[in-house]
Amino acid sequence: MQPRGQPPSAPRPGPARPYAPPWALLLLLLTLRGAAVPLQDPAVPLQGPRGTDVPAPPSWAMLQQAARVALHFFNFHSGSPSELRVLANVQTGGWQVDPRRGYHINLVFSTESYHLQDGKPRLGKCFARVFFQNQKPRPAITMTCTGLSEKNRTLQEDHLLYEQLKQMKDALTVSSIPDDYGNIDPSMRPIWDLAVLGSSYVMWERTTQFSYYYPLQLSRVKQWKTSDHAIDFDYTVLLHEFPTQEIVPCHIHLIWYPGKPLKVKYWCEEMQTPVEASSGTEEGSAVALTEFSNF
Repeated sequence: MQPRGQPPSAPRPGPARPYAPPWALLLLLLTLRGAAVPLQDPAVPLQGPRGTDVPAPPSWAMLQQAARVALHFFNFHSGSPSELRVLANVQTGGWQVDPRRGYHINLVFSTESYHLQDGKPRLGKCFARVFFQNQKPRPAITMTCTGLSEKNRTLQEDHLLYEQLKQMKDALTVSSIPDDYGNIDPSMRPIWDLAVLGSSYVMWERTTQFSYYYPLQLSRVKQWKTSDHAIDFDYTVLLHEFPTQEIVPCHIHLIWYPGKPLKVKYWCEEMQTPVEASSGTEEGSAVALTEFSNF
């Protein structure tokens, strides 16, 4: 999910508070425990025990990559199209390199809401720990975010979107969202938002330290009717893979109801079998703890 242009600069800090924010305390704790390492110059070669080679440290681009995939994880587990977030800026980061396993990356980054509120984005901040396994997809992620919307407000916004979708009384079948010129009809915006939410799981699953994805277009959408009043969609999303520039079609079946876990089943064209997941469980996830906080 691409940001809507140049991210805004970080807001000025407010008056001093008698407590440190949770992300700062977590970063300090992990630093003291050796999990966060000061940023190093990528041009300086690293040496392991007895002169053995160690993989090069992550570049600033990889820190951005870690922030992006953490937001895919966040968006999926939030289960809310109204709480979709995009990356604003990576503020700081550190890492440990395990030559046999991969990269442990700790970072703090700012986010903004995917949707403008009164013409302004809702800003937030996240601390994340991302583990990229060597040459393997689906990084393991733990994260904490602040500056999110109040739960009741998010649920109200989700119910408004839900009602918009339910007003489409007939089974809906559309294609090409956005169109070939990048435009999305306002009536199709709820469909796009929900599709991006479901695609977040696929993008998290497929991301490695060398590749990442953006949803480019929905080439097919079909709304199914269900007896439990949930929104039930079957759609094909074209994912733009970087840096290969390949277009990867993925077929996704999504079931969503406000306040309930998001359920996703997907199959991409090169896969042998489909994958199922629910945002309310740890199925398919290597995550030990995920915490979403409102302040």
